[in-house]
Amino acid sequence: MRPGVRRRLPLLAAAFLALFLGIWAGWQRMGWGLPVIRPFLPALHGPLMVSGFLGTLIALERAVALRNRWSYLAPISGGLGTGLLLIGLIPSGQWFLLGASVGLTAVSIIIIRRHPATHTLVMATGAISWLTGNGLWVAGWPVHQVVGWWLAFPILTIAGERLELGRVLRLNNLSKRLFTAVLILYISGLVLTIFQAETGNRVTGLAILALALWLAHYDLARRTIRHQGVTRFIAFNLLLGYFWLGAGSLLGIRYGSLVAGLVYDAWLHMIFVGFVIGMIFAHAPVILPALTSIPVRFHTRLYGATLLLQLSLVLRVLGDLAGWVSVRRWGGMGNGLAIFLFFGLMIISMRAGKTAVSKPNFHTSSENNTSTRLTS
Repeated sequence: MRPGVRRRLPLLAAAFLALFLGIWAGWQRMGWGLPVIRPFLPALHGPLMVSGFLGTLIALERAVALRNRWSYLAPISGGLGTGLLLIGLIPSGQWFLLGASVGLTAVSIIIIRRHPATHTLVMATGAISWLTGNGLWVAGWPVHQVVGWWLAFPILTIAGERLELGRVLRLNNLSKRLFTAVLILYISGLVLTIFQAETGNRVTGLAILALALWLAHYDLARRTIRHQGVTRFIAFNLLLGYFWLGAGSLLGIRYGSLVAGLVYDAWLHMIFVGFVIGMIFAHAPVILPALTSIPVRFHTRLYGATLLLQLSLVLRVLGDLAGWVSVRRWGGMGNGLAIFLFFGLMIISMRAGKTAVSKPNFHTSSENNTSTRLTS
């Protein structure tokens, strides 16, 4: 293993520790009688999932892409912030996670200067959204008032990546203008939430719905779903993710300001689990090899994790909206198990790929030979 790859492993470990404990905290919040790792852990469910896991992972991916040593300060800060949260030094952890978002924003600005384009601007806007959310969190704002900014981080990052890949389709001027209008509406809604939460949330909900429709119509996945192997797997998860993004936005439009409760849980997890985790499922077979230099031999068993994620999310949302607490709890349990199953299967696929790559007749797919970002 190359020294550069070896240095990334502790950061990957920190991100996945945040994922594991974030899921554990989520299960505890739903009422499962699990062993108490830290008494304050359930309150950290959201920060661990967004900043500890996603933030550290995306910052690491950007650092690898930029090939600049100082750019690793962002994922390092994210990993340290996660560790400080877990040992109970909450304020210090918050500041380190804020530093991680500052670092990712700086990296994103450099990427814009090197590659000035709409998609790099959109991804930078996602980093700024994470920075804003973390800043409000450090300032003492409650999570329900911060979560819209945190959600904008992966949503805009993913949208920027898909827009970049859309260049293959040579999007016309109308589609580009529509995307720009949606982006402006989204940012306007986010800013409005600071002053008028209910109206701002409805505006952002409308923008997210428009973005979901745009992605579903213009994304390359509509074509690649007809392909085979990992390419179809990516497209399948992408299209499912766009469905959940749009469906979740409808709840935001309908209810406006959501503070807590079952509808809040449904809205938040339709977007975060259905869309964001779905995007991670889609591209982990490409991104993990890029970060670890270990090839993946794709296997259709990965669809099993996708199926479990989808069915359990349907159960969770039905339980939320109908008030069926036990159904909701089992749905939430299934969400976490699907994520663990997926990464367990990925480890098996990477071990198979590492073994097979030494054989003279082994060939990786064209997708596995393509350098892409976390949410491509």
